[in-house]
Amino acid sequence: MSTESSPQVGQLVRILKGKDAGEAAVVIAVIDSRFVFIADGDKRKFDGPKKKNVLHLEFIPFISSEVVNSLEECGRVTNGKLRFAVMKFLESADKSAGEKGD
Repeated sequence: MSTESSPQVGQLVRILKGKDAGEAAVVIAVIDSRFVFIADGDKRKFDGPKKKNVLHLEFIPFISSEVVNSLEECGRVTNGKLRFAVMKFLESADKSAGEKGD
């Protein structure tokens, strides 16, 4: 599998299907090649992640080092770090969208 199609812990995703379609989240666990657990720290907390089919997600080539380090050190990540990772990505996406067109 290529790295683009295989999800990684800490990777940001955009949800394509379901009631949260269009929103961003962070992969907090990879179950197998088809399913991952995602959370955003706001509506979806770390303690209650959403199990999603990878076909329903758009994988963004950005991995949050804060989330990865926290999960490696203690097996958990705070909801604040998840919110920060999502916010950081959304800000960079807004900037790149603003630069593209008028």
